[in-house]
Amino acid sequence: MREETPMLSYNQIAYRGLEVCNPVEPGRIEAAVERTGLGAGARAADVGTGTAALAIRLARRFGFAVTAIEYNPDMAALARANVVAAGAEKAVEIVEGAAADVLTAMEAPRLIVALGTTNVTGEGLPTPESAFAFLRERLPPGGWLLWGDLTWTAEPPAPLRQITDLTNLFTDDAGWKAAAAAAGLELTWSELSPQPVIDAFTSATDAAVRAWLEANPEAPEAAGIRLSADRVRAVFGFGRPCIGFGLYLFRRPPEVQAVRITPPQD
Repeated sequence: MREETPMLSYNQIAYRGLEVCNPVEPGRIEAAVERTGLGAGARAADVGTGTAALAIRLARRFGFAVTAIEYNPDMAALARANVVAAGAEKAVEIVEGAAADVLTAMEAPRLIVALGTTNVTGEGLPTPESAFAFLRERLPPGGWLLWGDLTWTAEPPAPLRQITDLTNLFTDDAGWKAAAAAAGLELTWSELSPQPVIDAFTSATDAAVRAWLEANPEAPEAAGIRLSADRVRAVFGFGRPCIGFGLYLFRRPPEVQAVRITPPQD
């Protein structure tokens, strides 16, 4: 019996050659993680790991034990292959499954990295408030959340918001910060990616997909990948004046131990 070739997805093609599957520079992620002060051996979770390149970088740079979570089976297979190729099997574990289920079942990590996640709570389209509330409960007191996602830098046209709301509920910079505060997370650092970084990301992903489509016009998955590529190009092209990418480092406050004061004895 002939084994069928797995169908490729837009993400597998667009992100294959990228170290970070979002419009943010790897060095800025390292700068944020350095602020946590976490040392070698600390447990971290990389939600929506994609190619696992970032998980591998965290393991190598900081000595973390990383649980890399990926929902898509084909992306998870690519992530496993990359971990093996990097010789990082002892430091990075690829766990295939829904982020909500994996985070709930695992030992609470000291750091959760969630960049460009779509369904971190398991409820379909989580609001910023519900996403942060869920992630806060997955952290121990004093634990850290490095969150990154698209950010409205100006009020988007109604058609653009309607398109993006089909898959993600974004907000602006102040909205992300307010949602985290409402969930009981403290903001310790944040920054927005410069426009050239966003442009370079969108250009690289689009070029990779267009090259694949040109080389594989008859592939069974080509029509679906082309549709995804056209939608992403339209969103970022039409939305360039109002779409940014924010990176935020939050902390769950440490528990304050009550101090019992014993009155002096006579």
